Amino acid sequence: MKKKKAPEYIEDVVIVDAGSEGMSVAKPEGRVVFIPFGIPGDVVDIEVFKKKKNFFEGRIINYKKLSDKRVEPRCEHFGLCGGCKWQHLDYQWQLYYKQKQVKDNFDRIGKIEYPEIRPILGCEKQFFYRNKLEYAFSNRKWLTDGVPVGTHDEESCKGLGFHLPSLFDRVVDIEKCHLQADPSNDIRLFIRKFTMERKISYYNVRAHEGLMRNIVIRCNSKGEFMVIIVINEENSIIRNELVPALEKEFPQIVSLLLIINNKMNDVINDLPFECLKGDPYLIETMASPRVGFEDLKFRIGPVSFFQTNVYQAERLYHAAFDLANVQGDELMYDLYTGTGTIAQYFSRFVKKVVGIEYVEEAIQDAKVNAEINGIGNCTFYAGDMAKVFTDDFIEANGRPDFIVTDPPRAGMAESVVEQLLKIRARKIVYVSCNPATQARDLQLLDQAYKVMAVQPVDMFPHTQHVENITLLELR
Repeated sequence: MKKKKAPEYIEDVVIVDAGSEGMSVAKPEGRVVFIPFGIPGDVVDIEVFKKKKNFFEGRIINYKKLSDKRVEPRCEHFGLCGGCKWQHLDYQWQLYYKQKQVKDNFDRIGKIEYPEIRPILGCEKQFFYRNKLEYAFSNRKWLTDGVPVGTHDEESCKGLGFHLPSLFDRVVDIEKCHLQADPSNDIRLFIRKFTMERKISYYNVRAHEGLMRNIVIRCNSKGEFMVIIVINEENSIIRNELVPALEKEFPQIVSLLLIINNKMNDVINDLPFECLKGDPYLIETMASPRVGFEDLKFRIGPVSFFQTNVYQAERLYHAAFDLANVQGDELMYDLYTGTGTIAQYFSRFVKKVVGIEYVEEAIQDAKVNAEINGIGNCTFYAGDMAKVFTDDFIEANGRPDFIVTDPPRAGMAESVVEQLLKIRARKIVYVSCNPATQARDLQLLDQAYKVMAVQPVDMFPHTQHVENITLLELR
């Protein structure tokens, strides 16, 4: 039997930086160690539990000195659910390290010339800013009461909340989440209480049995709510008792949907839904980038993609619009258009917009939203970007004057970058949710484009995530 190595302990370690995935960074004796829940300025004792070639991973076992950058986390579940890993870091320092993340990636990965990074656009609404949360039911919640495992009865092991990081079959039973406005928490707690009192089974992901699977709660800036209940099979108690009870208790719920999912995964995008109350969508509004124009309206269905922080999305799109400096006669391409929010945000101020998106359902939403807003100069295409965005496509739709691209975290496919280099539009506005892959793509584009502006935006307070907008102009 292979002998297990004894853990290594290092004392008086100074946390020097905030790293990727919400980790903090220490460099004792020149060794890079990633440590969860540290704050730059902390002095700690650590246990190293994993050693890789270029870095170690450790955990804090004792605090010697607390950083002056620390604040008291607001959420009682901080440190367990894994959702808001920077909630113990003062918000102004969160912004500092997010901007530093952009610079580090541009320097380390991009290795390109760029102007001074503009000050990050912070989020005024640092709590209760999300318009969508998804909760999972589980017959195995994470036990925190100190009672030995195996001594709990079946009912006391049930939970409704978020999956623990890297544990697919366990959830943190959430009492109060600070991410979505009231009455989001009350709706979740009401459903939990109802199902617990009636001893309705919660899903067992290992055995693939149990009735209650998920609830999705969406809301708009008007305080209207959509609740999606996902169950494993048809059930009269849910349909005839829970749903009317929710309607009576929460008049803010204007859309109530039921989805039956008996698949082996939680994906609901491909499943039919039944609307039990109201319309199967919410309407969200977004201010026009220029004064004197009506707000844009967007219809959000049960599986529609929409920016989860609409308050900050307005600032993100407005910043992108300002950097583009549109003149009114341009042909614009919107790559990875999603439900067409950016395309329609720009549409009133350019000649025409051509949007491309992989997800067919998103394109259908984009077309509906364009109709709602009376927009007739947007054309949307669905398909794999690498296969759609070809020479024939350019010939059919015209050579763009400028391009906005907002790819997923993986960035743009190399073939898309090659096509951009071939088209040579005058400007590219690159919106990214991952500065690392953005920096990689910018290096490839550097042969033809010069970076003229860099604007970080904080879309998700208390997380390590940062959006970044880069303006490129043809050399």
